Amino acid sequence: MTPAQIDHFFATLQATNPLPASELEYTSVFELLAAVLLSAQATDVGVNKATRGLFPVANTPQKILDLGLERLEGHIKTIGLFRSKARHLMQTCQILVERHGGEVPRTREALEALPGVGRKTANVVLNVAFGEPTMAVDTHIFRVGNRTGLAPGKTPLAVELQLLRRVPAKYLTHAHHWLILHGRYICVARTPRCWQCAVSSDCGYTEKTPAH
Repeated sequence: MTPAQIDHFFATLQATNPLPASELEYTSVFELLAAVLLSAQATDVGVNKATRGLFPVANTPQKILDLGLERLEGHIKTIGLFRSKARHLMQTCQILVERHGGEVPRTREALEALPGVGRKTANVVLNVAFGEPTMAVDTHIFRVGNRTGLAPGKTPLAVELQLLRRVPAKYLTHAHHWLILHGRYICVARTPRCWQCAVSSDCGYTEKTPAH
């Protein structure tokens, strides 16, 4: 993809969805952190189903700690890997209470020091909660970056660094969401819906799938 194609690619995505948002449901920075932590190898739909029961009961680090591990597991048992996620969330809440006054920290270093929080989760929180121009590379963004030629790379970190270098600054704040939604609904894994794609003219993928 040339710089002109990249600019047109994001201008088109912006025109169709000016203010993209996470499909995870949350009402505070802590709820966002908890939801993203729970969403690893799970769908946003599945996480939302669980947190709709959890957050009205416990939506702060202290309330999660008060809930206890067993009851927390009960709320999230429909999510894959729920036992390890419950343990990580409890440990994270302990650290937030003890070291951060119950608040979610605003630095990558402090976020990545939390159990169950890797680079991708930290990037989501920094971007969505604090407006930082970060790029959380999940399977959708990894696929779109490679398939389109926008940001080819063999690892999520390589794709992330390419995106940060190649996406024009004016699009960076929302680029992460545009790419996730594009990968989730149009540039899908098995048969990309090229016939529905608004940015196919900018894309380097040559095996365009025909209209159905």
